[in-house]
Amino acid sequence: MLTEKIKVWLKNKDWYTEEDFNDKKKFIKVLEDLNIRKDLPIFDFFTHSTDPSYKGRLFELNNICWASVYSDYESNINMTWNILKLPKEYIPLDDFEAEGGFFYNRETGEILELEIGEKLINFLEGKLKPQWKDFNVFLEWYFKIE
Repeated sequence: MLTEKIKVWLKNKDWYTEEDFNDKKKFIKVLEDLNIRKDLPIFDFFTHSTDPSYKGRLFELNNICWASVYSDYESNINMTWNILKLPKEYIPLDDFEAEGGFFYNRETGEILELEIGEKLINFLEGKLKPQWKDFNVFLEWYFKIE
């Protein structure tokens, strides 16, 4: 689950709702289909937010549920696995614009920031590890929550 500190910050931005919304069941289905457990912070975040994307540090973070329902998130996943050659446990959290982006590890909950070139090569060779241990830590950094 998200920390209370993050929930309060998101609510103040109108990016988190406790209310049901039209697409909530669809969003839950998207995350279940991606094998993301309900007890994880990322599940909490994306089933309580309805904006299509969020601005923070570096890259614009996509609402992966919104993108799956209303856009072509599948192409982002295919790019991650087939072009970048990331392991199947990684899913993209953005559109990888400017040849860089964030990736969520569905098995460990860690977040990885990569760019084409040295970072990607180092990761594929096992020399670069994910920079954030879980989604809560990542969101605090990404949104500069203090």
